[in-house]
Amino acid sequence: MQPIESLQQQFEARCRKLGLAVTHQRTVIYRELVATGEHPTPEAVYERVKAQIPAISLGTVYKNVKTFLDAGLLKEVSLHHGTLRLDANTDPHHHMVCRQCRRIFDIPESEIEPVRLKNLPESGFQIDRFSIEVLGVCGACAAARE
Repeated sequence: MQPIESLQQQFEARCRKLGLAVTHQRTVIYRELVATGEHPTPEAVYERVKAQIPAISLGTVYKNVKTFLDAGLLKEVSLHHGTLRLDANTDPHHHMVCRQCRRIFDIPESEIEPVRLKNLPESGFQIDRFSIEVLGVCGACAAARE
């Protein structure tokens, strides 16, 4: 993963290109998303950001997350996890999900064989992208079971 400073500069450049103001709140929210290296919920991001900006509201975090998602600055991890999970890694990749602790791990796209659908139904469905999820139990949870 790139250093946070480099990702921050890329974020600011992309915001300017998209006509989005680079505010202190947006900068702190983005830095916290990148710094986790995980796939946090907006509520988890809020808790981390609130330590730096005590007056920030959960609504402000959600509003900025939506802006980032709409602008392609963030990705949304599958909705199948019960709550919105965020991914600051916008490079093509897939996920492994621990069924026990719900932690999400990235799988580089290069580690997955090409996917193709056979006999796609004539529903008019237009595919934007594929997202593969591998479900199982992470090493920490497996070790805790033993």
